[in-house]
Amino acid sequence: MPVTRLVAATDAEALADVLHRNRDAMAAIEPQRPPAYFTPKGQRAIIQDALRRHAEGLSFPRVILDGDDVVGRVNLNEIALGPARRGVLGYYLDARAQGRGLATRAVDEIVTLAFGRLGLHRIEAATRLDNEASQRVLERNGFRSFGVARDYLRVGGDWQDHVLYERIDSR
Repeated sequence: MPVTRLVAATDAEALADVLHRNRDAMAAIEPQRPPAYFTPKGQRAIIQDALRRHAEGLSFPRVILDGDDVVGRVNLNEIALGPARRGVLGYYLDARAQGRGLATRAVDEIVTLAFGRLGLHRIEAATRLDNEASQRVLERNGFRSFGVARDYLRVGGDWQDHVLYERIDSR
């Protein structure tokens, strides 16, 4: 049974709840967000933009489900076709749903869609150096580390180094 589906405008409230509940934990691994980001209105705007980019073929935005409950997002962004055929993976999961394999299954589903339906050749991801849980999710899904990017992303007000991961379709 799939644990992801395309994000919908009706997911805004559930996503705002997840983000608000996990705000402190996510502050250590995510860029600083304006207060509106954590509201249903802010999430509706983000979803509308994600669906617009999806229609343009630039992203593949999905929600992660625990049964019928929305517990996170998994996204394939910055999709490039032509000779590159690549995308950048990102995801987050409610702390209440962690430790049960949902993130691993969600990443597996997006990888299958990326290499199958979208015909991509390469997927990239990055994690903070100390985000071992996310690194395990990537490694369980066949991603391999290929380096460290210094000052990759501004998190918690400071530039943070990140481990870079890749998965290449072997077909």
